[in-house]
Amino acid sequence: MAFHYDTIADVNKAATQLGVSIPLQEDLSCLSQKLNAGGHTVANRLAIQPMEGCDGTPDGAPDELTLRRYRRFAESGAGLIWGEATAILPEARANPRQLMITSKNLDAFKSMVNDIKERCQAANGFEPVVIVQLTHSGRYSKPNGTPAPLIAYHCPPYEANGALPEDCILSDDELDRLPQAYAQAALLAEQAGFDGVDVKACHRYLLCELLSAYTRPGRYGGSFENRTRLLLDAVDAVRAALRKDTLVTSRLNIYDGAVYPYGFGMKQDGSLTPDLTEPLKLVEKLHRDRNIPLLDLTIGNPYVNPHVNRPFDQGPYDPPEDPLVGVARMADCIATVTEAFPDLAVIASGMSYLRQLSPCFAAGMVAQKGVAMAGFGREAFAYPSFAGDILKTGQMDTKKCCIACGKCTELMRMGQRAGCVVRDSAIYAPFYREGKESMK
Repeated sequence: MAFHYDTIADVNKAATQLGVSIPLQEDLSCLSQKLNAGGHTVANRLAIQPMEGCDGTPDGAPDELTLRRYRRFAESGAGLIWGEATAILPEARANPRQLMITSKNLDAFKSMVNDIKERCQAANGFEPVVIVQLTHSGRYSKPNGTPAPLIAYHCPPYEANGALPEDCILSDDELDRLPQAYAQAALLAEQAGFDGVDVKACHRYLLCELLSAYTRPGRYGGSFENRTRLLLDAVDAVRAALRKDTLVTSRLNIYDGAVYPYGFGMKQDGSLTPDLTEPLKLVEKLHRDRNIPLLDLTIGNPYVNPHVNRPFDQGPYDPPEDPLVGVARMADCIATVTEAFPDLAVIASGMSYLRQLSPCFAAGMVAQKGVAMAGFGREAFAYPSFAGDILKTGQMDTKKCCIACGKCTELMRMGQRAGCVVRDSAIYAPFYREGKESMK
């Protein structure tokens, strides 16, 4: 059934009929409150999530469309801008236009970060906190435009067309070298002016995939200690390379939605039921043992089961559940973490499906579930000025909202530059048509 909700009462009624609960409230005042995150003052509780545009230069620097996107984000009024996936190595790029910070293009990143802060200051009266997301694309590596996967282990649900060649599996020795690559990229990011560094471990990219490497032998598979080793070693290497006042964080999957032993945060009964025992243990190692003050939490995989982390009612397949069930699952998983770690600043994901009612969901998660911030991803592609509208007028324009069609993700899968085909059609509809033609 297509999205048809006009009020909180409409959503609550439907959720009750589905047997789920979604925290919603009309009082949005909590979203205007400041937040201290690791010594950094965030002006409000709205964050722009990392949304990759696949539009950098061949050498990894931000290009014209990249700069356009971040200018719009800067002017939005969001207190935190979480920059998109930026590769740590050439072979780790997910596409030939993925950002990749190097000593040669450092000045281009410096210019972009300065522009973000200056534009936000001019438009909103404050500088946003700006984080860079460092990534190894792993299974999704495609640095030259054709698949060149680098995987942690063979995963049948992700290799439905046949097992990938054995030489795609990264050896322990190859993995051993990656923490230093993260640290080198992080140091460059700090020099570029980013306030924080995200060691990305979500959506089945390499560090995320290792969390479910139950069947892998050696130092990086099997036990919980082994499966979390590379993420924790990378965080340690990054922390050691940076100043104490630079944030170190992670966008982290706490539920994969893939049956055990091929998914993290899963019950071991062959079902798709969440079991957050191990994710909570990992959060403890990041927050308590390593003093990570801020985590950005998500679930699922936008390429394999997007209904899990980006609920939709129109998209690449018919979703196996009502989208409100997906919204509730995201809320429940994240609330489990905030309940266990009330002193951890958590950013919640999955806001966009509720369209003009998403501010009420954001406020409900902050006020009722203890999350620190509400993160908006695909909404920022469609409606980059959403934060200002929420904070200044207390509402969003239904004619500007993301309609959860998934075409931005389709553009990524096609190898095209990514953005909103519907709301930013002058730029992105031609890319979408070109991509469709190339697939015939």
